Amino acid sequence: MRPRLPTILVCVALAGCQNLGRPPADPLPEPAPQQLPTPNNAASSGTAPTSTPPAANQTPVQQAQHVEPVPGPQPQPEPLPQAALRPVALGRLTLPDLEQMAITANPSVARAAALVQAARGNWIQAGLPPNPNVGYDGQQIGSAGRAEQDGVFVEQEIVRGGKLRLNRQVAAQEWARREQELAAQQQRVVTDVRIAFYQVLIAERQEKLTGQLRDIAAEAVKVAEALLKGREVGRPDLLQSQLELGNAEILAQNARNRYAAAWRTLATVIGDPNLPPQALDGDVEGDRGEHTWEASRQRLLSSSPEIAAAMAEIERARWALERANVEKVPNVTVAGLVNWRDNGIGGDSDGAITVGVPLPLWNRNQGGIVQAQGQVAAAERALDQLELSLENRLAPVFERYANARNQVNKYRSQLLPAAQQSLDLARRLYQAGETPYLNLLTAQRSFSQTNVNYLESLRELRAAEAEIEGLLLSGSLESR
Repeated sequence: MRPRLPTILVCVALAGCQNLGRPPADPLPEPAPQQLPTPNNAASSGTAPTSTPPAANQTPVQQAQHVEPVPGPQPQPEPLPQAALRPVALGRLTLPDLEQMAITANPSVARAAALVQAARGNWIQAGLPPNPNVGYDGQQIGSAGRAEQDGVFVEQEIVRGGKLRLNRQVAAQEWARREQELAAQQQRVVTDVRIAFYQVLIAERQEKLTGQLRDIAAEAVKVAEALLKGREVGRPDLLQSQLELGNAEILAQNARNRYAAAWRTLATVIGDPNLPPQALDGDVEGDRGEHTWEASRQRLLSSSPEIAAAMAEIERARWALERANVEKVPNVTVAGLVNWRDNGIGGDSDGAITVGVPLPLWNRNQGGIVQAQGQVAAAERALDQLELSLENRLAPVFERYANARNQVNKYRSQLLPAAQQSLDLARRLYQAGETPYLNLLTAQRSFSQTNVNYLESLRELRAAEAEIEGLLLSGSLESR
């Protein structure tokens, strides 16, 4: 009987290696909602997250949550935002309509979602065991049929020390960081849409205001012409009124240009630069409540996706350190050989088994461990730096907000009513010939400048509010 012991041993070894580190074929489980930890706990926490992969679908402007995955999912395509879709809006467009259009069509969101999918693929790949090697083995060839050996060998590397599991943990934190970057990018898009939305509404108001100023100036020209005919004013008054009319027409044209530019900005952020101008449904003057510094600061530090991404980077570095510590654990290579013909023993079959282990005498990954320790320290300090950076970025934005809110309240309560009363009184007196044109001109200019300043303050207020509510995330088309 031909010997079968080597064959049996090889099959047993391969059967054990085949199941080692192989992920089950279960689909990705859906994670339970998880509250993000606060930044203060992030830097000090050294515990590893549980092992459940994140959900594939993302909702607009929702804080991305991630729980550590367990080894096991098979590759499945991750749905990406459909950049080609253009939602059809009937009637006047609202701010939620535009936000949803932007989340759907802005290419920066699709790009961030693709990077999430890439990180997920890396997580899958990082935990897969090495493939076995199979080949032909021929020895004593050319011995004229006296000692030739023809066989088949199978070789498998057995990964030890939990390296594949730790590879998955490292990749999982990179996946989590990409999810937070996707959430941050979605928030940038929404913030940009809100700023552009209110800029369009204010540009409409400015266009309407400059049209009124032009009508007032035109009426002043007619009054000056009538008074000149009655010899109640001189020709300089008429010339001055005509100059004011020309300036008002320039302002009106500038306002039309500003509206066109504001709409183009909005259309570009949405992701559809060919979107034609149309009516928007929104209240630019409504009171949205007052923000305080402390509340804004706490919300920023506890809810910012940038903070969450930095926390994920800390966890990634910690898992990478643990992975570096087990790198010195040697892998085992098992090989089995079956010779179906060995002429040296009369043409019968035989076999062989080899087991190899590298000896960690000189290279025990000392440098890799030191490098991983440095990366952990750098990631923790990066979180501290980011917290200070966010507060530093919030300070000028909150200053703009506080100044603009104070100015808007002052204009509404005092300056706008006073400017209107002054203009009405000056127009009645001038039409009656009881005051010189210089007084009317002064009242017109005060009315114009007060209203223009009010709209600029309102624009600044809405922009600062959007930045604070958007966690200082804006510039979606410039981010990388």
